[in-house]
Amino acid sequence: MKLTRTQKLWMFEKMVESRHFENLIKPAYFEGKQPVFNMAKGPLPGEMHLSDGQEPCAVGVCAHLRPCDAVTATHRPHHIAIAKGVNLEAMASEIFGRANGLSGGRGGHMHLFDKDVNFCCSGIIAQGMGPAVGAAMAAKLRGKDDVAVAFIGEGAANQGAFHETLNLASVWNAPVVFVVEDNAYGISVSKRSATAIERNADRACAYGMPGIFVPGNDPDRVFEAARDAIARARSGQGPSLIEIETIRLEGHFMGDAESYRPEGEKDALLTRDPITLYRTRLENEGVTPSTLDVIEATAKDRITAAFAHARQSPAPSPEDAFTTVFA
Repeated sequence: MKLTRTQKLWMFEKMVESRHFENLIKPAYFEGKQPVFNMAKGPLPGEMHLSDGQEPCAVGVCAHLRPCDAVTATHRPHHIAIAKGVNLEAMASEIFGRANGLSGGRGGHMHLFDKDVNFCCSGIIAQGMGPAVGAAMAAKLRGKDDVAVAFIGEGAANQGAFHETLNLASVWNAPVVFVVEDNAYGISVSKRSATAIERNADRACAYGMPGIFVPGNDPDRVFEAARDAIARARSGQGPSLIEIETIRLEGHFMGDAESYRPEGEKDALLTRDPITLYRTRLENEGVTPSTLDVIEATAKDRITAAFAHARQSPAPSPEDAFTTVFA
């Protein structure tokens, strides 16, 4: 399948939606946390991990997925959730802890779950890999051509679950694709300091599956790599591993001082903003600026409406703390 203009515009639209979602989270998160930062205060207590800069990883992969395909994501999940089609109003409400959120406000931003599009995420490193293989095998045993995709960070590639899951996926010939979002940092530790090899994609061959490295944080290149890997899974040829070179434009979490970054690194990353670069590419390919302006405005309006809905939604009643939990 060749990448069409319609698909490119969809990827641009979803990247803009994701970025505006994060841009609205930033001021909301710091409400009540200033002048002295206290993570427990405000309408969004706890940690908050933003995905600014990593949008190409999500759109390039999810462009090939159906609602019935399963996706598991990480503690930095918003871009993937949006690209997979998670309900925006329910997602925003969940992050604000509202009763009409995806899980009634119980999960928060690191534990989003939308059964309608088979999306979930977890704050535990590499935790989504096993469930993705389980979902893939369930589809296979039912005789379906559905696939599963597990997104992880490059730090998760050093976890035992990574190696165990890749091995089992290959043994079972599971229709699953593993996607490593390599933003060069595991919290505050650089990949160079924590990982013995330069490319995690090179680890795939040890488990009998293809390993593909996608440089440049490029949505089109991610689309092409994901197209082949997902088609391979759907046709019964088994798992693949895709490693995507990406960038994290924010800290590990909101409030991160980022003192571990070398001087000048952050400014250099901002010049590589994938949304700005992709818009320029689309214009060079003949898409008019007015067309892109409309796409941006419409995408931002959807996100703004979702946040307004969340803020106006009711909080759960105290009694709900004892429902929908394991007894």
